[in-house]
Amino acid sequence: MGAVRAELGRRLQRWRRTALPILQAALAAGLAWFVATALVGHPHPFFAPISAVVCLGVSLGQRPRRVAELVVGVSVGVGVGDVLISQIGSGPWQIALVVALAMSAAVLLDGGAVIALQSGSSAVLVATLLPPSTNGGFDRMVDALIGGLVGLAVTALLPANPLTIAHRHGKVVLGELSTALRGIASAVAEHDTVKAAGVLAQLRKSQSAIEDFKDALKAGKEIATIAPIRWHRRDELDHYREAALPLDYALRNTRVLARRALAALRDDEGTPAILPDVLRRYADAVDLLRTELARGDKPDQARAAIRDAASTATTTELGGDGFSTKVVLAQIRSVAVDLLQATGLSRADAVEALPPLSRKPLTPPAG
Repeated sequence: MGAVRAELGRRLQRWRRTALPILQAALAAGLAWFVATALVGHPHPFFAPISAVVCLGVSLGQRPRRVAELVVGVSVGVGVGDVLISQIGSGPWQIALVVALAMSAAVLLDGGAVIALQSGSSAVLVATLLPPSTNGGFDRMVDALIGGLVGLAVTALLPANPLTIAHRHGKVVLGELSTALRGIASAVAEHDTVKAAGVLAQLRKSQSAIEDFKDALKAGKEIATIAPIRWHRRDELDHYREAALPLDYALRNTRVLARRALAALRDDEGTPAILPDVLRRYADAVDLLRTELARGDKPDQARAAIRDAASTATTTELGGDGFSTKVVLAQIRSVAVDLLQATGLSRADAVEALPPLSRKPLTPPAG
């Protein structure tokens, strides 16, 4: 019984996350039909609600372009369908031919996936449900435009919170990075090659998280651009957008760090005793960065923590004779630069914030 309740709770939580997009799609479909029938006077505007739902979808991103793609896709599909079906009739092979030609025409027009799919589906509707007519193509193109514009209007008037999307995906990316840094630290401290290999394997799967994060930021930017009630969120969203690319680099450099740390452990190279502590302090700074971004604050505390953690990233403090250990040192500094850039510093300022690789020994006073 407990397992059933947990499963129901999980599914309800998943529904709650998609409730707003579902509401948007339902409202947009109804409004698109109303506008096309009551205001424009089309008796059967099939493509208006279809276009509204496709424009919205459950995922977000590049909706203005999608509206244009929908109009082009419907126009190509209806045009090809009207011309061919009026000449060759309707049937299995005719439908197959119409869909193939409509999608081919869309591809030859250098269209994207939306144009090709919409062309094919429009051709199917013409071939099976909607008889060719002299003005049907134009009316259906107008219906597609109505649906797309209504979808945009619903997004603007009933928008999701762009920061909620950014928070959710940013938390995953920063969590992956923090966990990896702690895992490498633990593996080095315990001289555990199995644990190091596990961290490396997990890091190799992390690229999908960063891609989802970037897509979420594109969607958030779109919402903050077209929805007036979300305009005040643009500055907070900019903090995430500034962090996205450097965090991508940080994950990549941490992956290299994990690979060379594993090699150093396997080759029994002597790793610096301070290395695990530096990595844990990096992980703490990443956790602090996640907290400040979630609060909408400028990540000043995270920046200070990264600088403090990187203060020992010198050959004096992190020396080593083995090749892999030297690469680990280089990656320690690279990750610090990436993290400092994620807090808003330029690359030049981030590099300048690091200590020199070697510190000159103090010269004893003469005499």
